[in-house]
Amino acid sequence: MKKKLGFLMLTFMLIALAACSNDNAKGDPDTDLDELQSLDVELHVTEEADVDETVDMEADVTYGDENVDDADEVIFEVWEEGDQDNSAMIDSTNNEDGSYSAETAFDHDGLFHVQVHVTARDLHTMPKKEITVGEGGEYDEAVNAEDEFDTDGFSMHFMEPEDVKAGDETELMTHIEIDKEALKDADVRYEIWNYDEDNKHDWVDADETESGEYTGTHTFEEAGTYSIEIHVEDDDDLHEHTEVKIEVGE
Repeated sequence: MKKKLGFLMLTFMLIALAACSNDNAKGDPDTDLDELQSLDVELHVTEEADVDETVDMEADVTYGDENVDDADEVIFEVWEEGDQDNSAMIDSTNNEDGSYSAETAFDHDGLFHVQVHVTARDLHTMPKKEITVGEGGEYDEAVNAEDEFDTDGFSMHFMEPEDVKAGDETELMTHIEIDKEALKDADVRYEIWNYDEDNKHDWVDADETESGEYTGTHTFEEAGTYSIEIHVEDDDDLHEHTEVKIEVGE
């Protein structure tokens, strides 16, 4: 009788262990589902507009099947073809239903770009569209820095800081993508110099503060025009760089 009871207990234990093993193999469905979700942004902008016409811009932000009504940042960037250095950054209005909107207008004919920068759920994405205003325009064959890279699908965008003052700590931030997905775990460095200061170069290592977002800080000692070259490398032999300029005031 004792042997029979012991055998039954051993059988139940083996069955329980097998069930636990199957559960572990399957994983937590909720966790697996969460890992598969992505941050998606649908940018709505007209393809053509008249000069001085009010142009509506809207970004619909979703994470999986969820409308994101609490994004950390949604900013619309607008610039004319070939002149992204003088782009305008326009804050959005949160409509509290997963959509974010803003308005702009163009005072002359030309080809313009609208790009929305969205940060939410520790992810970043920045879709872009073009608008032809009036009769459009003719431009030199020179292209923007984001189109000069050797790696297919690679793009980076430096968030130019505002009102930079000598002696103040300044945040330097760049968003980097490849094939429209945030580039993670890259090695990003800022090389900074001012030709009026004996060509001295400073180096700042950036941290990945969010997916595809690389941030560092630097204190500019003197007022003037500074060059910043952004170097990007990864373990897959990626090596890209671009140069931007910023003005530092007194």
